[in-house]
Amino acid sequence: MPRALFSVSDKTGILEFASALSEMGWEIVASGGTQKTLLDAGLTVTGVEQLTGQAEMLGGRVKTLHPAIHGGILARDRDDDMQELAKFGFAPINMVVCNLYPFTETVGQAGISLQDAIEKIDIGGVALLRASAKNFLRVTTICDVADYSRVIAEIRATGQIDMSFRRELAVKAFGHTRDYDTAIHAYLSDTESPVLQDDNLPKTISISVQQTQELRYGENPHQVAGYYSRSNDASPLGAKQMGGKQLSYNNILDVDAAWRAVSSFVEPSVVIVKHLNPTGIASASSIQEAFPQALASDSLSAFGGIVAVNQTVDEVFVNGLGSLFVEAIAAPSFNSDAVSLLTEKRKNCRILQMPQSFDGNGLDIRSVMRGLLIQRYDMGDPDSVSMKTVSNRVPLTDELESLRFAWQVVQHVKSNAIVLVQNKATVGIGGGLPSRVDSVKLAVEKAGDKANGAVLASDAFFPFPDGIEEAAKVGVTSIIQPGGSIRDSQVIETANEYGLAMVFTGTRHFRH
Repeated sequence: MPRALFSVSDKTGILEFASALSEMGWEIVASGGTQKTLLDAGLTVTGVEQLTGQAEMLGGRVKTLHPAIHGGILARDRDDDMQELAKFGFAPINMVVCNLYPFTETVGQAGISLQDAIEKIDIGGVALLRASAKNFLRVTTICDVADYSRVIAEIRATGQIDMSFRRELAVKAFGHTRDYDTAIHAYLSDTESPVLQDDNLPKTISISVQQTQELRYGENPHQVAGYYSRSNDASPLGAKQMGGKQLSYNNILDVDAAWRAVSSFVEPSVVIVKHLNPTGIASASSIQEAFPQALASDSLSAFGGIVAVNQTVDEVFVNGLGSLFVEAIAAPSFNSDAVSLLTEKRKNCRILQMPQSFDGNGLDIRSVMRGLLIQRYDMGDPDSVSMKTVSNRVPLTDELESLRFAWQVVQHVKSNAIVLVQNKATVGIGGGLPSRVDSVKLAVEKAGDKANGAVLASDAFFPFPDGIEEAAKVGVTSIIQPGGSIRDSQVIETANEYGLAMVFTGTRHFRH
């Protein structure tokens, strides 16, 4: 008589499955709560303790970890293994039906203590799955409720389970235990060390995420997409959505970019992002004052963009949006009048209350073919960096203030990044182009007459003096850039010819 061992946390479908096996002549062995469930349903069940001669220990922590169980699973289909089993009074186990304690679901809940999480780390179940999956040449391993009907259908049709099917099930079991251990590793690593303490990257990284939201599509309608998070109930970016349509794939990317940018400013600030690039950024005494300045930077491109602010949104700010169509507004908070007004007048606009400012903790991870690129987030200049004037003319006080602001802004623009600033507001942005001089020309075109008297920031050095010449022609007065080109002397000489002030920072801020 073939023997099946049942030890399941999720008991969905277990009665029907066990009943079908029993009707086809299988012996059912079960442990703990699984045994009780099957006995209560009237099935004939052999308890694990009847095979092991040992009662459960430590409140159920030790049930199946015994040679009678693992010997029965791991014994190969050959005479010497079967003779050795018989010598100890054990018998083969032909099928293992097991799913694990709900660790991920547990740690995804609010208020779960470390001890609560530890109690949901399955030991015996993982050992059962790995042992039976290892011995798939003889043993069938089932860890997915969805496979119950397939297994029953195959046994009824052929009287056995095909080896290729057993191998498929074994692969699934190893994937299940891999993901389970990864989730535990990720949780405990984060619990013990939530912040990376130095600039070193870990040699091994465990990433355990699950889909918490199915998106309508990806970047384009023909692409399947979803949002994944470590917490099973987490919303995109951890935001509390207070109104509007579901966030799309592209919305999430743009909100992330906008929120990272606005988080880098202390003064009341507004960031408008379109397709991962800022169209305008401004700081002022209030976000109500900053918004029209950010919008004026590129009012055409701002249509359909994302607005992020670092202060509470009120009805004055909402009214100040005028007729501009925005996909989403991200802020640390919204007052009730603002939410009511947005819900009434802009019912499709996503209203996103962000949980905290972006602080750069963690790792910046991007996928590439056959691997991942991992780095620390760029959170601005290292503490050791100091600005150095390299031109004959020293920036005036107001120019220097604008240069500092421009330097913060340019770090959030796609490379090659060029930003033109008047006071504390962008007037022209150029980026995402393969030529730096073309980025200068684009920023100048966007700025129009406002380029006259503006300052310029470049995320990386000028490889040639041509960018400086283009900026000088339209009245740019000062430039901030990292320096480091082999033609720095020519670039500085050109700045001096036009009477520009030029500051080097020594730090590059590419954003690809």
